[in-house]
Amino acid sequence: MPTKTLHFPSPRHAAALYAGREENLVHVERALGVKLVTRDDWVKIDAADENLARTEALFGFLNEARSQGMAIRTPDFHRIADAFARGEGPQLQTLLDAPLVIATNRKTIVPKTLAQKLYLQSMLEHPVVFGIGPAGTGKTYLAMAAAVNALLKNEVERVILTRPAVEAGEALGFLPGDLREKILPYLRPLYDALHDMLDPEDVARLSAKGVIEIAPLAYMRGRTLSHAFIVLDEAQNTTPEQMMMFLTRLGEESRMVVTGDITHVDLPRSKSSGLIEVRHILADIPGIDFHTFSAADVVRHPLVQKIIEAYDAYRNPIASHNGAGEKP
Repeated sequence: MPTKTLHFPSPRHAAALYAGREENLVHVERALGVKLVTRDDWVKIDAADENLARTEALFGFLNEARSQGMAIRTPDFHRIADAFARGEGPQLQTLLDAPLVIATNRKTIVPKTLAQKLYLQSMLEHPVVFGIGPAGTGKTYLAMAAAVNALLKNEVERVILTRPAVEAGEALGFLPGDLREKILPYLRPLYDALHDMLDPEDVARLSAKGVIEIAPLAYMRGRTLSHAFIVLDEAQNTTPEQMMMFLTRLGEESRMVVTGDITHVDLPRSKSSGLIEVRHILADIPGIDFHTFSAADVVRHPLVQKIIEAYDAYRNPIASHNGAGEKP
C-alpha cells in the first residue's frame, strides 16, 4: 500500500492542523479510508493512491489555512475532512485563494476560524443570512463589520442595526428614565461594536444623518428598508409574528443578517421564538442561508467554550452522555 510522510516545522505546528486532538485523526481515517500515524513533527499516510492524494491535499489545505492566520478548531477540522472525503477539496480551496478581509475605518477584521470564513462568504453571496449559535462565536460582530464595510464601499446607502427590547429578568417599567433611556441598554452592545469599527465622530455624524440607525425592532414596523444593510441581533427574542414582520421589510438592493442564540430565549414561556420557527419555514428558499455555530466555534476566552459545554451537558444529560450534546 502506498505511503507518504508529511513533515511540518515543529510538533506544535503539526498538532495545530488537527486541533491538537488525535481523535480528529481517527475521523479522517474513517472519512477518507486511510491509516494515519503521527509522531513529533510528521504525519504518515497509508492509503490507496486516490485516498492518499486526497488526504495529502487535506493537510496541505489545513497548513495553508493556518499560514493565513486561521485557527483550526474541531468543528472546522470535521467540516474540512468531510468535504475532502466528498471530493469537494477544490471548492474549499477557493476560500484560501481569495482571502476574506473586512476593512473598517479603525481596524481590519480577518475571520479567525473556518466557520467564520464560511459565514462571511455566505453574507457576500446571499441577500438574507441567519447566523445562529452561542455567545462568543463572532456572529454579530462579523455581521456588523460586513455592514460597515458595505457602507464604506458604497454598496449600500445606510446601515440599520436593530434588536428586540425584551426584558431579561427586569421589567422596563421599573428602570429609571424616559423611554429612550430605558431602551438604550438593550442597544448598547451594538453601539459598542460600532465604535470599535468607526471613529466616534463618524458614528455621531452618520447617525445624525440617518445613514446609521440603531433602533428597537418595534421601530421597523410599517417600513420598507431599501438600499440598506440590516442586522437583527438577539433574534431568538422575536416572536414568530415579529420575525415575519422584520423579514418582509426587505427592500430593493438590501441585505439582511439575522443573528441569535436559540439556547437563550428571554420570551415568556407562553410565546415561541421566531428564530426557532423560521428555520423550518425558510430553509429551502434560494437566496436565504442558515449558518450554525457550535460551542467549539467560540473565539473568546477558552473557558467560555467550556462553560457553554457544561451548561449543554447539564441541560441535556442524555444527549451529552450519548455524545450528541454538541449542536451541529
